[in-house]
Amino acid sequence: MATAAAFPPALDPTAGTVRSARNAVPAALWDKQVRLLMRDHPYDSVMAARVLGQGYAYLLTAMRHRGESLGLAPSTLVDIGVHTVILDTLTYFELCNRFNGGHFLHHLPEVDVKDDGSVLRTADVIAADGWDVDLPLWADAAKCGPCHPGSDSH
Repeated sequence: MATAAAFPPALDPTAGTVRSARNAVPAALWDKQVRLLMRDHPYDSVMAARVLGQGYAYLLTAMRHRGESLGLAPSTLVDIGVHTVILDTLTYFELCNRFNGGHFLHHLPEVDVKDDGSVLRTADVIAADGWDVDLPLWADAAKCGPCHPGSDSH
């Protein structure tokens, strides 16, 4: 039977250093999810790690701002990383327990994409929380943001 990953303690965004999502994820889980991205998408290990890192940074930021109705939204590429994380449901459940106070961060996609600046605002919030932002992965901002507006979900 599979077991949940042992995530490191929550990180302090006031520490003043740029945080990497890679340091918030157990090594074995990170390696597995990078391989999943490489299996399912035309990525080499470098691109897969970039996409996964931004997916985690997005999710951990969304969890930290639960209840604030910020309208956070990932770009198309970052969303691929997010889906890689959330589809591994056992470890995603543990991530929610660890970083979201035991509350599950639901996935509520909308059909229509929005062009309202929410994706780049999300990248700004992620950076303000101290995470490393790989800006080229957020460049398709005008074509994304299909998540339920005003909710605490992805």
